[in-house]
Amino acid sequence: MLKLIIIALIQSATLASAQVFLKLGMERVGTFEWTAAFWGKLIANWSLSWPFAACGIGYTIATLLWLYMLKVYDFSLVYPMTSLNYIFGMFLAGLVLQETIPVTRWIGVICIVIGLFFVVKH
Repeated sequence: MLKLIIIALIQSATLASAQVFLKLGMERVGTFEWTAAFWGKLIANWSLSWPFAACGIGYTIATLLWLYMLKVYDFSLVYPMTSLNYIFGMFLAGLVLQETIPVTRWIGVICIVIGLFFVVKH
């Protein structure tokens, strides 16, 4: 069980980090447009596109870990582990994105942790 928890923590931290890179990338591009010029500018300009590349790498690693978890462990055990993403997301929103997180959201995270404790305890 400890191995699963460690893998789930790494997978969730990686996935949440990828989401933060996606957010940082979207903040850099300015106004979002569905035009060829917008996408061309994004692809051609490394200073704009590196957060998207980091996001893609993070998604790839998280997906590979997720595939491993699905193969080795019961779905009813690993799927609730995805709630760890919310916990990492909250911490990264505060630390990296400098967002103010109200107490009610922290209470929600505590509830998630308590719920996850009951899932991993047989």
